[in-house]
Amino acid sequence: MKKKKSRIRKKVLYALIGSSLFWHAPVVAYAEEAPESASVTGQTAEEQAVSGESAAKRSDFTLEGIEVTARRSRELPPPYAGGQAARGAGLGVLGNKDFMDTPFNVTAYTAQTIEDQQADTLFDVIANDPSVRLATPGGQVSENFRIRGLEINYQHLYFNGIAGLAPFYRVPVEFLERVEVLKGPSSFLYGGVSTSVGGAINLVPKRAGEEDITNFTTSYAAESQFGGHIDIGRRFGENKEWGIRFNGLYSDGDTTTDDQSRKRLLGSLGVDYRKDKWRLSLDAYSAEDKYDGGLISMYSLSSYVKAPDGSTNVFKGASGTTRNTGILFKGEYDIRDNLTAYAGIGKLYAKAYGFINGNHVQKLQTDGSATIKGVYKQYFWNETTASEIGLRGAYQTGAVKHQVVLGANFSDTDYSNAWDETALNMATNIHNPVSIANLYNSLSIKKGNKTAVTELSSFLLADTLSFNEEKVQLTLGIRRQNVDQTSYAYNNNDTTGGLKSKTTYDSHANTPMVGLIVKPWGESVALYANYIEALSPGTVVGAAYANAGQVLAPYKTKQREFGVKWDKGNFANTLAFFQIEVPSSMVTDNVYAYDGEQKNRGIEWNTFGNIAKNLRLLGGIAYTDGELVRSSTVANNGNTPGGVSKWTMNAGVEWDTPWNPDLSLSLRAVYTSSQYANNANTFEIPSWVRYDIGARYKTVINKIPVTYRLSVENLFDKHYWAGANDRGLLNLGSPRTVKLSATMQL
Repeated sequence: MKKKKSRIRKKVLYALIGSSLFWHAPVVAYAEEAPESASVTGQTAEEQAVSGESAAKRSDFTLEGIEVTARRSRELPPPYAGGQAARGAGLGVLGNKDFMDTPFNVTAYTAQTIEDQQADTLFDVIANDPSVRLATPGGQVSENFRIRGLEINYQHLYFNGIAGLAPFYRVPVEFLERVEVLKGPSSFLYGGVSTSVGGAINLVPKRAGEEDITNFTTSYAAESQFGGHIDIGRRFGENKEWGIRFNGLYSDGDTTTDDQSRKRLLGSLGVDYRKDKWRLSLDAYSAEDKYDGGLISMYSLSSYVKAPDGSTNVFKGASGTTRNTGILFKGEYDIRDNLTAYAGIGKLYAKAYGFINGNHVQKLQTDGSATIKGVYKQYFWNETTASEIGLRGAYQTGAVKHQVVLGANFSDTDYSNAWDETALNMATNIHNPVSIANLYNSLSIKKGNKTAVTELSSFLLADTLSFNEEKVQLTLGIRRQNVDQTSYAYNNNDTTGGLKSKTTYDSHANTPMVGLIVKPWGESVALYANYIEALSPGTVVGAAYANAGQVLAPYKTKQREFGVKWDKGNFANTLAFFQIEVPSSMVTDNVYAYDGEQKNRGIEWNTFGNIAKNLRLLGGIAYTDGELVRSSTVANNGNTPGGVSKWTMNAGVEWDTPWNPDLSLSLRAVYTSSQYANNANTFEIPSWVRYDIGARYKTVINKIPVTYRLSVENLFDKHYWAGANDRGLLNLGSPRTVKLSATMQL
């Protein structure tokens, strides 16, 4: 006969067991499957009856009053009302979660949004988010972003929940099912050690659905960019356990940048297998982006000058190509109903050659005269291998449910930055620029040896505790993060690897995370809060600076956030209050370095869903108050960081017309308030607002469903400075762009 424990001793036992993963495996191995009586388990007859109802769907294990149950979230959260955003998103090691059970501000944009807005690249998608702004011009070789006023580099995106495997430079979106935007430091969740502390962007690849599809889209974009995209999905097997999804894209022609042509190629394959206890997936993609005839510039000003036309091309005669090839294998196996082992491994090879960056126009005057910083021919390559492994478990101690994760992430990256340059500080005029073709063609460059090596590893332990029928959810976790970086000095066109000098950093930190969800008034309202830290590797200084190739020291970031979420069933809202602390940067005598700290405090309101019958809203408002502290440049202390706008707003409305339900019209307004162009706050960029319109019409031609789409971005062809980056370089707003497409469901 078992000895009955006192109530106090039971609570102490529950607390000790619930806080340790080491208990979990023995319980799984040795717990009896036979149900205990009510006197032992402490359950009432009603509670036992409720437990019995789900017995066929899960296995219940008991040990001295401890109940272990399964809880898994494997499928993508479904689309929310209106279909433009999803009900939730993937939170890395914590799995897919409904946004009402997520202690962060997160929005997941769907493939429907990507298709209906005729998005070509990642920025076209996240332009819907009020907390996100572009940190490089829209027609650039690469796309960098700002989230909560902090820069997010293209190197630090996530692909299917893993760092280091997303396409570099400009991300094609035709092969994506979701684009998930999470605000705040994210390396705890996704395992990467990332400089992208303002937020995370996770790319979710397409999978074959239950219904077979064959969609073909033809497209046109001004000035004369034509393209075709095919999307094929099939499932096979007795129970459709095998799935295959293929996406192929070809696009070529003149762009809205003067005299520039661009070609885009994409091929992707997603294979998945699901049967019994196994879930496997393989994602592979190859993408190329090639331009000829020049490139959009970034501008360095000493005082304010009115923005030129967004199609201005100062670097006529330059060309460049970027290529990405990536593959990722992931698998899950259910050891028991309440214990799952997972693993993943992938590789990315990215390269870019030609005129890739350094396209800076300096000392711009009101008459258009200026100087070009230099003409570069570059060869960058990056090779990354990333992996993850871990266990996810679910169990219950008394009235407390636990979801536990024990995991590890690893990433090794070799990087090379080789370049040749000429004609520094060359005079030009942006209204009548001369061709740089002869200068550009006189340069020679070939693939160089690696100039930087970064080895990252981290180990995670996390537990989500749920109380009171999951009305209270507390997530506690800690990740041990390690950064080992080595950089080698590089001289122009020196392909020996630059071994004459090197810099090495070896750093580690324990980064905690606490997240809380409380639902005091039912499922429609959730109060949330989080505290999270992140360790970031030092920035690899770009080719445009005198200390190019140098790796700066790793650093830590801290975020505090709280807010409220309101779900009306067809209309969702998130109101967030946050503060992020991160090292700031400066450029002195063309040397890029850290300088003091930047504190960004703010308020965000994000919303999506149906606000009325046949009327959808997507967007929100963000307020960000940035401040520089402890700067070595004493005059900058208390200043607003350059490039941080206090107010940003996105309001996208889509309306299904009452006279024809197959016709939908859309209007989007994007607003950004004034911002300082530099940390010294010597001059401001004016506020701007841009309007986009669109229309969509569905019909059937010869029994084939066809959807026609029309969109016009920057309807009034406004000339504006879209913002500034961390180096004080201004981004030119994109010109008016017309897009047309027709999608046939074959």
